[in-house]
Amino acid sequence: MKLLGFVLPVVAGILTSCSDHEKDTPALPDTPDQPSETPVELPELPFARGADVSWVTQQESENIIWRDSLGNPAEVMKLLRDECGVNAIRLRVWVDPANGWNGLDDTVVKAKRAKALGMMLMIDFHFSSSWADPGQQTPPAAWAGYNIQQLKSAVASHVEATLNALKKEGIEPEWVQIGNEVRFGMLWPLGSGDNPANFAALVNAGYDAAKKISPKTRVIVHIDSGQDYSLYLYLYGILAANSGKYDMIGVSLYPDADNWTWMVNTMIDNLKRAASTWHKEVMVCEVGMNWNQPKITADMLRLMLQLSLHDTDNRQRGIFYWEPQAPPGYNNGYDKGAFDLEGRPTIALHPFVEAAKGEI
Repeated sequence: MKLLGFVLPVVAGILTSCSDHEKDTPALPDTPDQPSETPVELPELPFARGADVSWVTQQESENIIWRDSLGNPAEVMKLLRDECGVNAIRLRVWVDPANGWNGLDDTVVKAKRAKALGMMLMIDFHFSSSWADPGQQTPPAAWAGYNIQQLKSAVASHVEATLNALKKEGIEPEWVQIGNEVRFGMLWPLGSGDNPANFAALVNAGYDAAKKISPKTRVIVHIDSGQDYSLYLYLYGILAANSGKYDMIGVSLYPDADNWTWMVNTMIDNLKRAASTWHKEVMVCEVGMNWNQPKITADMLRLMLQLSLHDTDNRQRGIFYWEPQAPPGYNNGYDKGAFDLEGRPTIALHPFVEAAKGEI
């Protein structure tokens, strides 16, 4: 997810049909659908009922208050755990961001809070000083002008530094993303999909660095628009053809209120197909719908959970809602939170509670 000019992220690209995406997607690599590596033995994890709350420390600095069902002020991660059924937290990491939010120190603060609550943790490396997504994958200013070997070293050093800082606090993430919504690669132009060997080499640099520090952590490569299978074929095809290393396929999905049933069913079919083709577990790393349609959002999330838990042969391992704690219109545009104008959770995330109770 991104906010372009602090406005809602590339909504048109997320909500268009498969045929709309095909005209914007580069030609598919001429390679067979083969697994990119032998599956790695990793410890079993509970199904993730997650929330990306990367904004939370910034929001607290702005005196935003969240309230529990009784109207009392509440710490939002604990509130998400206790009243919304959330058992995992996702945090984005930027490289030397201008104001410090989502930088290394800020990430450690938030990760410590999540782990103190017994939550699982996903770290989402953007490899940029701000938003990285399908529309922009800009290298950090400090990496400007690097050649591919220097970029590989920078990626590895950044991943190692972040995971070492967490490890010093007794934290090893259950998952890390090497890149965010890397539909066309990352660290453009050298790591774009037009340079497939470079892109795979950068992914491998991040993978090897993560496994060096935290070998039990699952490594995810993440694309947007999970309803569009041409994106899977292109991106994971590149990794298969270039010996790319990763453990899980991750996707985003931002359903439209008018066609959410089709989008969810299509995404699940795509995830099943991708899991079989590349022999990977799969994960919904981002999902969200409009805050003022909580019943529709709950229905959407319930269907996604039902299909994920009962129709994917246990290969679909989690769902993360993107910034549910954001108040309506936060940051001049984000409207997909799951809290109301008074700072209380809506019913949007209640299917997580149902799933935690075994009712889905």
